[in-house]
Amino acid sequence: MLIIELVTDAQSKHKADALQQLLDRINKEENITWGQQFVEATLLHPKKGEDGEIEEVSNMDAFLHLASIGWKFLFALCPPPHIWGGWACFIVAIIFIGGLTAVVGQVAGALGCVMGIPPGVTAITFVAIGTSLPDTFASRTAAIESRFADSAVGNVTGSNSVNVFLGLGLPWVIAVIYEN
Repeated sequence: MLIIELVTDAQSKHKADALQQLLDRINKEENITWGQQFVEATLLHPKKGEDGEIEEVSNMDAFLHLASIGWKFLFALCPPPHIWGGWACFIVAIIFIGGLTAVVGQVAGALGCVMGIPPGVTAITFVAIGTSLPDTFASRTAAIESRFADSAVGNVTGSNSVNVFLGLGLPWVIAVIYEN
């Protein structure tokens, strides 16, 4: 007769608890209304500490909230995920991404024009900064918060691969199809 005893370690239990909290939060947010999204976007929420106690809102948190409240309000226009099985949220999010890409392209073009930089150099420089800077911060956060740097290295190689293959390959494929 063989007896197997399963013992969980503290790290696995912590991960399981974090996953359960995330699932509970998703289920709670599943029934959120459009109006609640706007309320959530405009309110400054205090943070909860690791011990569950509510911490004071710092001046920096308040400043960042006020600096980004326009973006929060704009993205609250995106329908809640439970409408049409998520399709409404997906379609509106894609439209927002396309619109923001157009605005950023126009601003980068105007900045390059003002600085006297050729459009090709402007496109390459600002696109590289715009796609790499968020990945840099994400990789830094992943490296700091994880025991090993595996997720940071995976993030860097994955984002660079996507940037190179889609950023260079996709326009090339479109140009070849268009010319033929």
